[in-house]
Amino acid sequence: MVIPVIDFSKVDGKERASALAEIDCCCEEWEFFQLINHGISEELLDRVKKVATECYKLEREAGFKNSKPVQLLNQLIENKSSEKIENVDWEDVFLLSDENDDEWPSKTTNFKETMKEYRIEPKKLGNKVMELFDENLGLPKGYIKNAFDGGVDNAAFFGTKVSHYPPCPYPEKVNALRAHTDAGGVVLLFQDDEVKGLQMLKDGVWTDVQPLKNAIVINTGDQIEVLSNGSIRVFYTELCPKQMGKGDRCFIL
Repeated sequence: MVIPVIDFSKVDGKERASALAEIDCCCEEWEFFQLINHGISEELLDRVKKVATECYKLEREAGFKNSKPVQLLNQLIENKSSEKIENVDWEDVFLLSDENDDEWPSKTTNFKETMKEYRIEPKKLGNKVMELFDENLGLPKGYIKNAFDGGVDNAAFFGTKVSHYPPCPYPEKVNALRAHTDAGGVVLLFQDDEVKGLQMLKDGVWTDVQPLKNAIVINTGDQIEVLSNGSIRVFYTELCPKQMGKGDRCFIL
């Protein structure tokens, strides 16, 4: 099975109806789909990937080597245990939001400027995707977005999560990212296109979300399923541990 890929430029042209139908089908049957020609420049995405990778090497890697998952794995190996670590993920992650910009990584050249520029784009794209969901569901424009928005003083939370999954010497003993559903609304994922690993559970089979250069993966969360009365489905996702020994991967959500 191959995760659907949609040319998002079609929604603004003569093929709008067919693009909406594709999105509707993806929401009902997949939960996941990938957007190309989505309006976020490739030059910006290349810069985002560059600064995120540099940030991990410069500011995060040393800390990860002393993190809980690494310590637990080392204990298993030292004790020659046949057990597997079940309760943690092999992940370095941090959150970027407007409220914590004074805590953003500061040693990586152009990291803050690049990520501030980038954060504007998926927010615009996410709003547009939600409006298309409204249209497909026969809802007023802005219905889904407004359901998450509590007004000027309580606006919907929008955060950018930077996740890095370093190579693991014993991938069979840990989880890259445990099987889960996303609790929120619409997740926009910019994934590393060089190392695969992201999977979704469909019809009882774990299916790869194939890496596609500069595509944006759309993943709907639990609250979208509720708001759509089940018309938009939610599936479990994970990162395949078998890929963890094959290289670094970085996800920007």
